[in-house]
This record gives sequence, C-alpha cells and structure tokens, in this order.
Amino acid sequence: MAKRTTPMNLSFIMIFMIVLCASNMFVCRGEWEPSWSSKAAEKAEAVAAIPCSGHGRAYLDGLILKGHDEPVCECHQCYSGSDCSKFSSDCAANAGSGDPYFLEPFWMRHAASSAILVSGWHRMGYTYSDGSYISELLVKYIKNVHSIVGNAITEGKYIIFGSGSTQLLNAAVYALSPNSSDSPAKVVATAPYYPVYRTQTEFFNSRDYSYEGDTSLWKNKTDSNSIFIEFVTSPNNPDGKLTRGILEGPNVKSIYDRAYYWPHFTAIPSPADDDLMVFTISKLTGHAGSRLGWAIIKDKAVYQKMLTYLDMNTMGVSREAQLRALKLLDVVVEGDGKQLFQFAYSTMRDRWTRLKQIISKSKRFSLQKLSPQYCTFFKRQRDPSPAYAWVKCERQQDKNCYEILEAAGINGREGSLYSADNRYVRLSLIRSQDDFDILINKLKNLVAKE
Repeated sequence: MAKRTTPMNLSFIMIFMIVLCASNMFVCRGEWEPSWSSKAAEKAEAVAAIPCSGHGRAYLDGLILKGHDEPVCECHQCYSGSDCSKFSSDCAANAGSGDPYFLEPFWMRHAASSAILVSGWHRMGYTYSDGSYISELLVKYIKNVHSIVGNAITEGKYIIFGSGSTQLLNAAVYALSPNSSDSPAKVVATAPYYPVYRTQTEFFNSRDYSYEGDTSLWKNKTDSNSIFIEFVTSPNNPDGKLTRGILEGPNVKSIYDRAYYWPHFTAIPSPADDDLMVFTISKLTGHAGSRLGWAIIKDKAVYQKMLTYLDMNTMGVSREAQLRALKLLDVVVEGDGKQLFQFAYSTMRDRWTRLKQIISKSKRFSLQKLSPQYCTFFKRQRDPSPAYAWVKCERQQDKNCYEILEAAGINGREGSLYSADNRYVRLSLIRSQDDFDILINKLKNLVAKE
C-alpha cells in the first residue's frame, strides 16, 4: 500500500522548492536564469556590440570620455574618428608588430563558446588546491591539443607555464646553464633569428651564461669544456623555414622555440620530440595579451630548475590567464578539433598567395623560398602560409631595405634586428585584415613604379 503524503510532508516539499527557486541558479519551470552575473554579461555584450565601423574595437577596459557612458572606439591603423570611419590614405602600413589579429574574426564567430565571466572571488589565493601554480586541467587540454594536431610528443614529459614564451626562454637558459661563473654557458643562435634570444640574455647579464653570437662561429669548437645553449626556432622567425640545431656534441643543449609550429603557419611533417620545447598561446589562438606560454621538458632536473626560476620570478602565471586559456582551448578541441586550424591556415595561405603575386612582378624585391609540403594534420600536401614575409631588396644600391619600404609608407622591421643584412626586412602578415589590405596596396604602388 502506498504511503500517503501528510500535510507536514507537503509543507516541507513546498518550502524546499521555494528555496531551490530562490537560489543563485534559478531552475524553476525548466529554465536557468543568471542572478549576480547578469549585469556583467549585459555590459560586456553592450560594449562588444559597439560597431566602430568595422575598423576598430571597443573594450570593457577602454577609456571612457567625460560625458559619455561607453568606452571609446580604439581604431585600426590609418582609421580615426569617434567611430573609426575616417580613412587616411597617407598613413603608413603597420607591418612591424606580430599582433595576431588575423584570428579575431574566428573568435567573433565563436562569441558564445569562447566567452567567460569570472566571479569577484575566483581563486583569490596564490596557489591551486594542490599547492602548485599550474592548472592540471589546463595541462590536460594542452596535451589534448598537441595530440589532435600531432605537432609535439608530450607523453612522459613535464609541462610548465610561463608569462608568455618570453619568460620561459630565459628560464630555460637558466636551467641549462652550469652554476659556475668560472665557465659560463655560451648562448648562441643562427641568423636570421628572433632578437629576444640575444637581448634578453644580455639584459639579465648573468655570471652563469653569456651571449656568444652566431652558431657558425662555434660549429667546430663544441669539444671544449664549455656548455653551449643553442636557440633553434622552427618554423623560424623571420623566414618561416623549418630548422634543426647545428651544433653537436655532449656539451650542446638546445632550446626549441616552437611558437609557430601550428597548421596556421607550416606543414606538420611529424610530432616534435625535442628535449625542451617552448610554445605560446599567442600564436595558437591569437591571444598574445593573455601572456601564457608553456614548455614541454624531457629531463626532470631541468624541469625542477625551470620551476624554481618561475616560482622565484613571478610565483606562476595568473589564475585568470590560465582560466581564459582553458576556455579558449575548449573551443579549439570542439568537434574534430580542426575549425580553428582550417580558418587560420586558409587566411594565411590566401595572404601569402596575394603577396607572392605582387612580388613576382618585381625585379627589385624578392621573398623567401618556401615549398608545398605534406602535412600530417591535414593529411595532404599544403601550400606555404608563413607568419612573416622576409623581403630582400635585390638592387645593389638598395643597401637599407627598411628605409626603401619606409619611404613607400610601409613600416616593417630591419634585417639587422635579426642579425641579418639590412637588405632584408620582415613584414608581418598576421595583423588585422585592414592592416594587410593597406600593406598590399602600398606594395602594389611601389612595384608599379619600377
């Protein structure tokens, strides 16, 4: 016989339902409604909806002018006005910086799935519950992304986070150097190379290591008692070529900067399995401002030394940066994990194709030579899609290519910054579509004058 519901039991059930419906997460009538987060969400969407004529962006943390209640539009290069609608044709093309705005349209299309709202009391302590500064869930997501892409082996290795790859580069130099001022490690790289390797090493001015120039100076001299630390960038910045270390011997340690080893910028011939590899979210998702990078390390002792460096330096990466990275990578691995990479590759391939078409008509300028290559991620032959154009001025009298392009309204970066000849200039292809279109028009005009 079924037990009859008493008035007391009925009253208890009704009180329980009222309490449930009055909680922070309203679930009455099968619906969920936000409470404390609603105003923050409304404000975020309102600011994101400010159009800025499609040539700029408004941000929650942007400047608010007196008498206004909304942040101002921050305009793209060559655009101005309160709504970024005024274009200046006399403005120079910004092809110098490596801000990866080319991925912005992808994230705007995935606004809902990539958005995140953080409570005011989110992880206020210094560490996670396990006492570390590293989100174990984010580590799992990073390993999953590498597994999907097939660009790095993570099994049996250690992963550590840094404030972008920049912090990790010096942490790696520190970890690989001997604790001896009598025989400091020699830090080297092969030109053309990313200038931070030299400038950062010289800036910290450590007794345990020193910058010693190009690897070509030491190719047959690694049998000395000195430790050599070779920076290897693959794909290389600035020319986009896949490279390997040059120095050999028991005293040679390598730091592989794999920032651009993603299907956006290069074919993935095989997963990298180097002893120490550095990646960054800025060139994966485009979020350079989040300042999050990671190193994949084979040797436990090296991992421990890098961990000590980072603990003493910054006590880890901000919890908010790790949370945002987690949300972004959750979008990256959605479905078959190819949406971001297909968008990024097609964008960069098309930009490279347009650039090549213009430079091919010139006898004054040339580009680096890159060939189609089989990619294990796309499972087919793919055309080149480098992050940067490495432009050379071919005329004998054009000894400073940067000045030649600058006079034509194109701002790039001098070859000497990369320890190369000033007949070379690096042009960034990863900025916004506005930036790229302006660059293309300036180059067309320059080539047409030959």
